[in-house]
Amino acid sequence: MRFWGKDRKQDNRKNIWIEHLNIDTGNWFQVFSACLGKMIAIQTACSEQVVKGQDWNVDFSEGVILFGNQKYPLQFIGSEATSSNTWLWGWENVNGFSEKIIQVATHAKVVGERWNLEPLTTAEFTLDDTFNGHNLSIVTCGLVDKYCYYRGPHSGGAIFVAFSGVPDSVFASIDVQKFVSITTQCIQQFHIDHKIFVEGFLSWNNTQYEWNNQTLLAHFQQDLKIDFEQVNNFWRICAMNTILSGK
Repeated sequence: MRFWGKDRKQDNRKNIWIEHLNIDTGNWFQVFSACLGKMIAIQTACSEQVVKGQDWNVDFSEGVILFGNQKYPLQFIGSEATSSNTWLWGWENVNGFSEKIIQVATHAKVVGERWNLEPLTTAEFTLDDTFNGHNLSIVTCGLVDKYCYYRGPHSGGAIFVAFSGVPDSVFASIDVQKFVSITTQCIQQFHIDHKIFVEGFLSWNNTQYEWNNQTLLAHFQQDLKIDFEQVNNFWRICAMNTILSGK
C-alpha cells in the first residue's frame, strides 16, 4: 500500500516542531525525512545507555517495559504480523489495553487526521520497505518529546513500544562529529530528502544554521558546511566539511 502526498486540510495551528520546517506535512516522504535524524540520535543513545543488549520483557497490565531489572513506562505503538505481512496500529486497540498506554499512538492518529497523512490514520496495511514498524515508530516518536522505541520480536511477528523515563542524556544535543556520522549513515540507508533531513536534525539539536544558495552552514562548536544539489524533486548532499576556526 502506497501513501505519498495528499491535499492537506487547512489548519493554522503550529504546535508540533516539524511544522516550523515549512514542509508538506501531508507527504510521508517529507515527514519521515524530518523525523529521522532526531530519532536515530535518540535510538543510538538509548541503545548505549539504556538497553545495553540486556534481555527485555513487557508487562502491558502494569504498562512497563523492562531491560534487565530496570522498568520504564511504555506506550504501545503497534504490531507487525508475520503471517499476514501487515502492520496494525495500537490505537485500533484490538487487545483491549488501557487507554493510558495507547496515548502516543493515538496522538499519531490525531496528527495524521490533521495533516491528512494516511499512514498514521489507516488501521492496518501491508508492510514494505517504506511502511514498517521501525519507520512508523520513528515518525510516531519523532512527533513527541522524550520517547525512545523498541522492537520486541515474538513468534508471530513483533510489537513496537515507545517508552519514557530514561536519562535526559539520551536526548542530549550531539556534537558535529556525531552529526556527520549519523547523517552519513542515514543518507546511505534511507531514501530521504537530504535538505529536510538536515534541517529537521539541526532543529531538534538546537543548532543554528544559515543558507547561502545551496550551501548550509551549521554552527556547532566547529562550523559544518554542507553543500547540496537538487536531483529531480529532492535535495541531495554532495559534500560535508567542517571549517577550522580562523580559516
